[in-house]
Amino acid sequence: MQPDVLLTAIQQGKELVIVDVRSEAEFKSGHVPGAIHIPFWSAFTTDKLTKLDKDEMVILYCAHGPRAGVAKLALSWAGFNDLRYLAGHMTAWNDAGLPVAK
Repeated sequence: MQPDVLLTAIQQGKELVIVDVRSEAEFKSGHVPGAIHIPFWSAFTTDKLTKLDKDEMVILYCAHGPRAGVAKLALSWAGFNDLRYLAGHMTAWNDAGLPVAK
């Protein structure tokens, strides 16, 4: 999903599942508004997503992409069916000057 499309969806109040898989320090330094924090290394064991419909769209991002790939694998093994990446990840979000939450 393109950063501007995600921002528009957030601004329109659409219910989205946005997952930041970076480190805690990275998350605290600024993340996509509304994102939940699940470090990639804990994606195989987290219970943060157990209440979600596994057919709901989940948007994953890290700084550049590799960690989001690990998290996508974990969530697909957990049965999530609609897993997408934020295009360009947090780097593209920041480069576009889009708002961040802290």
